Amino acid sequence: LADDTEKINQAAAELARNAAAGRASVVGAIGPLGVRLEPFGQTSREEAFALFQRQVKGLLAGGVDGFVLETFSDVLEIHEALRAVRSLSDLPVIAQMTIGTDGLTYYGTEPAAFTKQLAEWGADVIGVNCSVGPAGLLEAVEKMVKVTDRPISAVPNAGLPKDVGDRKIYLA
Repeated sequence: LADDTEKINQAAAELARNAAAGRASVVGAIGPLGVRLEPFGQTSREEAFALFQRQVKGLLAGGVDGFVLETFSDVLEIHEALRAVRSLSDLPVIAQMTIGTDGLTYYGTEPAAFTKQLAEWGADVIGVNCSVGPAGLLEAVEKMVKVTDRPISAVPNAGLPKDVGDRKIYLA
């Protein structure tokens, strides 16, 4: 369905706008591409930029009120997504990274570092989401607020499951 990216995103945004019926804002969500960028993988930053632009074009055609870039591990990749949005729109952007149990992105970036970078690159709201649950994200937020005056978002999931006997339990 890659050839239909713009049409799919436009239809999704239009469905959301119709469902909201003027009672809510519609924000287009864009996540990572699922491939590693150079120098770690085969995809160049310019290729990533072009792929993100296609998503943005469809969401804009569908009438979104803003964007959330979510669950990124690579600051270079979220930078390309943010550049793609900014190349086509000045709508608000929430830029959210995800972290591991060590408090770093999976590429080793500390929350304070990616917060500074995302603010410099023009994100309106900077955040963390998913991965390690509420406690882990709170620790990241505590580091982030020290280095920016931008609004901060935190959208935790239930965290990682723990083995308890013969079951996996989410302790969040």
